[in-house]
Formats: sequence, C-alpha cells, structure tokens
Amino acid sequence: MARPIMVSDEAYMLLKAEKKAGESFSDVILRKFQKGNPSAILKYYTERKPSNDLADAVEQASKKLRKNFKTRKVSL
Repeated sequence: MARPIMVSDEAYMLLKAEKKAGESFSDVILRKFQKGNPSAILKYYTERKPSNDLADAVEQASKKLRKNFKTRKVSL
C-alpha cells in the first residue's frame, strides 16, 4: 500500500539527486536506508550536518497542520 508523504524542497532535491534510472522514490529510500535498518538510518544522519532550517520548517509545518486539523462527521 502506498502512502503519500510531505517532504521539504530540500529533501525532495536530495532524493531526486540519489534516484537512479527506473527507480521510484520508494526504491531510493529503501536502498539508502537498507529497508529500515536502524543502524543505517543513524549512520546516514550522523554523516550529514544537522539542518536547523529544515528542522524549523518541519516543526512549523507540523504546528500548522495540527492547528488547522478539523474532523468531519461521516455517516456510514
């Protein structure tokens, strides 16, 4: 089952740069993170400088989504 996700422009450009011919973004993520290997994920992030701008943007987007979240009553 596919799930839509939101990523920053910076994250999108990084994923796009890593994409090989015929690969989907899911393929890139699975290849880079070795199908959920926690040590590979930790290694990936420790090799890169933290991006305070990216962290701030994610936090702001999260706050905005939570603030604007509305539930709807649906009859089945």
